[in-house]
Amino acid sequence: MAIALYIFILLLSFVLLARIVDLFFVASLDKISRDLRLSSDAAGATLMAVGSSAPELFVALFAVLKPGEHQVIGIGSIVGSAIFNLLVIVGAAALVKSSKLNWKPMFRDILFYTLTVIMLVVFIWDGHFTLTESIAFLGLYVVYVVAVVYWRRILPYNDVEFEEKVEEAHGEHNKITKPLDQFLRFIFPKAERYYLVFFFSIVLIAALSYVLVEAAVKTAHLMNIPEAIIALTVLAVGTSIPDLFSSIIVAKQGRGDMAVSNAIGSNIFDILVGLGLPFLIVMSLSGGTVDAGGDIVTSVLILLGSVVLLIGLLLVRRWKVGKLTGFILVAAYLAYVVYEIVKL
Repeated sequence: MAIALYIFILLLSFVLLARIVDLFFVASLDKISRDLRLSSDAAGATLMAVGSSAPELFVALFAVLKPGEHQVIGIGSIVGSAIFNLLVIVGAAALVKSSKLNWKPMFRDILFYTLTVIMLVVFIWDGHFTLTESIAFLGLYVVYVVAVVYWRRILPYNDVEFEEKVEEAHGEHNKITKPLDQFLRFIFPKAERYYLVFFFSIVLIAALSYVLVEAAVKTAHLMNIPEAIIALTVLAVGTSIPDLFSSIIVAKQGRGDMAVSNAIGSNIFDILVGLGLPFLIVMSLSGGTVDAGGDIVTSVLILLGSVVLLIGLLLVRRWKVGKLTGFILVAAYLAYVVYEIVKL
């Protein structure tokens, strides 16, 4: 009975997070980016990345802050989410509709993502993260944002319309979650007070992320499953489902490059900021290092293999993604899930 209750809490928290991020958080960030006069690239690499990755960031933060060495939940949810985004979201977008990717921004994102994953492998290899390594993560993200802003001067390409993606995704979700959406609109400030909406969203996302960490720990203990496995699978998929739905929607419209770019860009933020910032906060307050479990090391190596697989497919297919690419990527993720289950 207790297990069923915690599973229900997990599912409800996932749905609430998805709707709050989609309906309020990202929308308020978009308006704030206009006030700050950010270009679409800069907004996408910074504020929009925060919007789509806020749950993972807060889950990681509360996991490392929670007493009792639960940081593996934060690390695992981000690594698992990165694997899911790379294999399932990109794979699903390719299965829905074949498309030719714009290689100019894609080359930039894949370059930085490859560097990000290599850094993660190197840093996690000895089983712990240091303060210097967390600063290196954040430093690389700053370099990435600068590269995004100035990349079109080197290789010109058209803007990506982030807001359009968000609005279309909302229309699809509203059919299923209308009662919940109405309740959230009732308790949230009016849309024109978007700075207040932003801060209210932050508070609720933080609260729900805390609930997710607590429920994941309890579920793992009751089911006698390692916390890392729960984080790598359940938490990772749950926090990535909104991105999956949104990517499928835009892929159906023939904009597969947007789906792939957003999945990779989200992964860059998740790892560099989603791990770097919580680690920096914790180690600045308490000193020492942040430990990482052996299960996570294996999954990070699998993530690196996934990056190599995607790069290989894109080069062989000359930046085209279709059903064959999608099938290979999704099959690779299913193999990963089977591997994690067999390990239990």
